[in-house]
Amino acid sequence: MRFSTFSTSSLGKKIYMGVMGLILSSFLIVHLLGNLALLSGDKDHFNAYSHFLTQSTGNVIYVIELIFGIFFLIHLLYGIVVTWGNWKARPIGYKMVTNAKGASKKSFGSTTMIYSGILLLIFFVIHLLNFKYGEEIMYVTKDGAQIRDLYITVVHFFTNIWNVVFYVVVIVFFGFHLSHGVWSAFQSIGVNAPRFIRFMQVFGSVFAFILTLAFVYIPIFIYITGGAQ
Repeated sequence: MRFSTFSTSSLGKKIYMGVMGLILSSFLIVHLLGNLALLSGDKDHFNAYSHFLTQSTGNVIYVIELIFGIFFLIHLLYGIVVTWGNWKARPIGYKMVTNAKGASKKSFGSTTMIYSGILLLIFFVIHLLNFKYGEEIMYVTKDGAQIRDLYITVVHFFTNIWNVVFYVVVIVFFGFHLSHGVWSAFQSIGVNAPRFIRFMQVFGSVFAFILTLAFVYIPIFIYITGGAQ
């Protein structure tokens, strides 16, 4: 099968969507590990991390961001195309099932994948505008270096309860998206032995729960404590 034909086939779309999703999931782990510095009592820890990413890596960080941005758009685009194809194949509407048992494996996560994906795109834009391209407040570290105080920008954002609520709601929806996406991605790329899929269903749920809990905890912690003084 030619590359162009495979890329436009139903199988090819699902494989690309699954592979991109798994790569993006690995990025989330790295992103979370960096964000855990926000829980430190010393803001220098998070600012040193953010300064390293944005300044010390030079143009490499822009290349990485571009690659992951392309991966995200491919994942979303194929997700929309596959979902639209499924809708066309079922011209008669059917009642949404939030947690079907047995072979269908239908859940709230599986039936809202496209909506949570679009919501994440909106969230991604808002996230960049408020943090990466938000207000630049400079300060001098204990070592005498002048760097951007991204920590205080994050703290100011999460002192607003509505920002915290929005962030938490989006992350919870993303958790459902992830819980279904992880195991279905392996199924899409052909790793679909019954025992392995059952294991990945459990793993996907646990993985999504841990990431959701961690990402949700950070803004709530900052809102309650007010961050490092």
